[in-house]
Amino acid sequence: MTSTTTQASPFARSPSFPDSRFEGNAIHNQTIEEMYAMPESFLEVEVLNPQTHEFGRKMFTDYEIQVRTNIPAFITENTSVRRRYSDFEAFREMLERESVRVNIPPLPGKVFTNRFSDEVIEARRVGLEKFLNNVAGHPLLQTGSKVLRPFLQDPNWDRTKMD
Repeated sequence: MTSTTTQASPFARSPSFPDSRFEGNAIHNQTIEEMYAMPESFLEVEVLNPQTHEFGRKMFTDYEIQVRTNIPAFITENTSVRRRYSDFEAFREMLERESVRVNIPPLPGKVFTNRFSDEVIEARRVGLEKFLNNVAGHPLLQTGSKVLRPFLQDPNWDRTKMD
């Protein structure tokens, strides 16, 4: 007696091999409204609007930091503050002292020539935004840092009074 077995195609779905990749996956059963609804918690940080200021022979550029969040540790949902590069340097030093378990990313490098050119200012703006998004996206810093929220949201933040 010869037995014949049917071999299933490796591409065919079979009840004996259910596609378990989607079982228990909440997205599978979500409505379109749920998929595109506001996330449970979010923190969006943008660095925009560089402005160069001149006081006599001294010049500096500051940047607008816009924050949108619903995280309870942040007092206000939408804020906008202005910070200079030297403020970012002080903030980074504070984070390093405060958060020894977290690797704080580097800032974009110092520029000594043509530092007020549009290209240099834009490159720095992009680098500062990347830095802030890396820092603000870290769960330990979001919940445990004493300097993150004031730097991002307090218009009266003073680097000399945060130590």
